[in-house]
Amino acid sequence: MKNEIDVIVAGHTCIDLIPEFYSGGENLTDVLSPGKLVNMGPMLTATGGAVPNTGGAMERFGLKTILVGKVGNDTLGSALTNHIHERGTNTDFIKVSDSDSTSYSVVLSIPGIDRIPLHSPGANDTFGIDDIPKDLLKETKLFHFGYPPLMKNLFIHNGKELAEIFHAAKESGATTSLDMARPDPDSPAGKIDWETYLKTVLPYVDLFHPSIDELVYMIDRDNFEEFDKKLTNGVPIGGITREKLDEYSNRLIDMGTASVVIKLGNYGLYIQVTPDKERLSSGKFGRCYYPAIVNWAGRNLYEACFEAKVAGAIGAGDCTIAGILTGILNCQTLEQASASAAGSGACNVEKPDALSGIPSWNILQQRIDAGWKKETSYL
Repeated sequence: MKNEIDVIVAGHTCIDLIPEFYSGGENLTDVLSPGKLVNMGPMLTATGGAVPNTGGAMERFGLKTILVGKVGNDTLGSALTNHIHERGTNTDFIKVSDSDSTSYSVVLSIPGIDRIPLHSPGANDTFGIDDIPKDLLKETKLFHFGYPPLMKNLFIHNGKELAEIFHAAKESGATTSLDMARPDPDSPAGKIDWETYLKTVLPYVDLFHPSIDELVYMIDRDNFEEFDKKLTNGVPIGGITREKLDEYSNRLIDMGTASVVIKLGNYGLYIQVTPDKERLSSGKFGRCYYPAIVNWAGRNLYEACFEAKVAGAIGAGDCTIAGILTGILNCQTLEQASASAAGSGACNVEKPDALSGIPSWNILQQRIDAGWKKETSYL
């Protein structure tokens, strides 16, 4: 059975509850106000979090995928695991806790207004190293973890528990990958010294995938408010330049990671890779190593979004990550893997949920190779 698992996707697991709004407005008060009855459409339920979404997309791409998460022994937990079962996915490693509730997000996706997620972390808060099937780590090529800022046991103590998880994965020989989430500034996670946290964890991470807002919040907090205001007012990438992306990426690489993929939302993505070829060697990079990965060393690349008719953006970042990770597992060049990431994200937004827009890997590559048009380049 050795190395027969392509990827273990672990971490944040929840169910998304998405009520359909018939009409929208420019401001929230145009739709919602105290005492006003709002006539709604049906409630869409969908899997949420990195485990069902990134893992589900990689499974749709044809990879042998193991999902590792935690839910409560309640109605929402049953609905979530049933959703995953219905698509033919094994749920043996999604633990059911009698003492925790299932995590959920009520996503208010109002036409004309940025979506508003109302989130309960539930069982994610107690997830830890004991929930990782350590015997499987030595069987997998890739270990991907998502959203520790939304998981209490993993954001306290400056990331010590998450570092232990990633250290175990690296010791097993797997290549490691980490996705983040932006915490609520008023929550306990919002008060964490995230730069110290990253210095604790990133030495054991080969592939790091923050979004630009998460990154500015975590390592450039003094400038976050100005950045966020610009982003809200429609300034592309919140005014962040390519030079600033280089600066951020190099700081993260100095902390220990081999590669940084910064998600820029509807402006694309930016990749920076360590110049240290030894860090990309089979001995350091893990089982996802292939000779061409060494050619990524010292390079950076900006990838604009592909054109897409947007129906929703739930799970777009998760699917973007699934695209680049699957590209690496298929031994793609930096350019090919970057295009796969952008293409996977574009397919995602063409449907209102996270996964129904994701095609097979071959169909995605055919669409890219056929000359799929790009959106405006901002960098």
